[in-house]
Amino acid sequence: MKITFLGAAKTVTGSQHLIEVNGYRFLLDCGLFQGKRKEAFELNRQGACESHDLDAIILSHAHIDHSGNIPCRVRNGFKGDIICTSATRDLCAVMLLDSAFLQEKDVEYVNRKRAKLGKKPFEPLYTREDVVAAMNRFMGISYNQKRQVFPGVELTLVDAGHLLGSAHVVLDIQDKDTGRALRLVFSGDIGRPGIPIIRDPQPVTEGADVLIIESTYGDRTHPPYPDSEGELKRIVNETVNRGGSVLIPAFAVGRTQQLVYSLHQLFNKGEIPSVPIYVDSPMATRATDIYRLHPETYDAEIRKFLLSDDDDNPFGFETIKYTASVNESKAVSASDRPAIVISASGMMEGGRILHHLKSRIVDPKNTILITGWQAPNTLGRKIVDGDEKVNIYGEVYRVRARVEVITGFSGHADREGLLAWAGSMKKKPQRTFVVHGEEKSAKAFAHSLRSKLRFQTVDIPEPHQSFTI
Repeated sequence: MKITFLGAAKTVTGSQHLIEVNGYRFLLDCGLFQGKRKEAFELNRQGACESHDLDAIILSHAHIDHSGNIPCRVRNGFKGDIICTSATRDLCAVMLLDSAFLQEKDVEYVNRKRAKLGKKPFEPLYTREDVVAAMNRFMGISYNQKRQVFPGVELTLVDAGHLLGSAHVVLDIQDKDTGRALRLVFSGDIGRPGIPIIRDPQPVTEGADVLIIESTYGDRTHPPYPDSEGELKRIVNETVNRGGSVLIPAFAVGRTQQLVYSLHQLFNKGEIPSVPIYVDSPMATRATDIYRLHPETYDAEIRKFLLSDDDDNPFGFETIKYTASVNESKAVSASDRPAIVISASGMMEGGRILHHLKSRIVDPKNTILITGWQAPNTLGRKIVDGDEKVNIYGEVYRVRARVEVITGFSGHADREGLLAWAGSMKKKPQRTFVVHGEEKSAKAFAHSLRSKLRFQTVDIPEPHQSFTI
C-alpha cells in the first residue's frame, strides 16, 4: 500500500490523500487550498485536479477544504464513486455550487484586468455545470455500516462530531502485495465533545495499523464551551450598550448554525437584548435548511431544546432574519441601528461580510467578533493580528472597531481532545501521519503523540511526499 499526501501537509487546507492498494487508486478527501487569493488560485491548479486512473473518492465531510476540488476532478474525467454520508452529500450540493459561483465571479473580475493588459484569460477551476455533473457521482451511506468499496478494501464511516454528516474513515484492507491485513484510519476533522447540535465524536476504539490524523489545534487548548457562550453574551451586551453592532464573519456551514443556536438560547433566557439578528449569507441559509432535514444527527441537548421551545426550530426565532436578496443585504449594511450580523466568508476573503466591514470597521462602537481559525495572509488573519489598516475592495480602512476572538466555538478538537481520541485506541498504530495543521501545530502534536501516547513512528509529511506501508 502506498500513501501520497497531496494536500493538508504542513498546512490546514487542501485535504487530499492518495491511497494505492490492490491495483486501485482512490482519494481520502478532495479539498481546495484556501487562503490568500492569488496563492490559492495557483495551488489549486498545480496538479490537484488531475484524474489519472482515479477509481474513487471517499469524503470525510463537506467543508470546501475537504470537498472543493471534486468538480474539477470530474471535469477532468473522473468517473468513479464519491462515497460519504447522506448529510455530507446534501451539504455538498449547495456548498460546491456556491464555490463554483464564486470562482466564476473571481475569474470574470481577473479576466477584465488581464484583457486590459493583453493577457490570455483564465478559466475557472470549475463551473456550476461541473458541479451538477459531480453530484451524479455521489453515493450516500450510513454510519457504522461496513461495505466493500474494492476487492480487499472495506469501508466504515464513523461519526466524527465535527460537522453535520462528518465522518472518520475506517478502511480494513487485505493487501494482496504483502499478504497482510491492515486497518487504516483517517480521522478527518475531529469534533469537540460537548458542543451543541451534533453528536460527540465517536472514537475508533479497536485501533489502527496506520493512522492519518488532523492537528489543526494540536498545540493549544480551547476554553470550555459554556465560557465561550458567556463571552458571546458579554460582547453582545457591551456592544449594544455602546450603540454599536456586532459583526461576526462565520463559515456558512457549521459555525453559523452554532452561533444562531447559542443566540437563540441566550435570547430565550433574556440574557441578550432584543436587537435584530441577521444571517446575511445565502449559502448559510441554504445550509441551515439542510440542518433542519437531518435531525437524526442531533445530540440529546438539542432534542430536549426542541421539545421545550415554542418556535420548534433551533435555527429560527422572533428577532432573527435570514436575508436573501442583495437589496436586503445593502439595507442591513446601511443601517445605523444596533444589530448582530452573521455573514460569510469566515476568513473575510470574499462575500457579503466585506460590505458590512466597509460600513462599520472604522467605528469604535462596533465589534468584529472572530470565532474561527484564520488562514495566514487572509484579511481575517490581518485583523486578528492587530493590523491598524486593512485593504477592502482596493480601499484602505483604519481598524477602529473593537476586535474580539472567541475560540470555544471551534468545531475542531483541541490538543487534549485529539490526544483523548487517539489515546482511546486499544491497538496503537505502527505508523502515524500528522496532517491538517500548520507546521508549528503539527510538530507540537506529533511530539505529544510520541511522548504521551508512546506512538511508535510518527511522521509529518511534506507536500506530495509518498510512503510505502
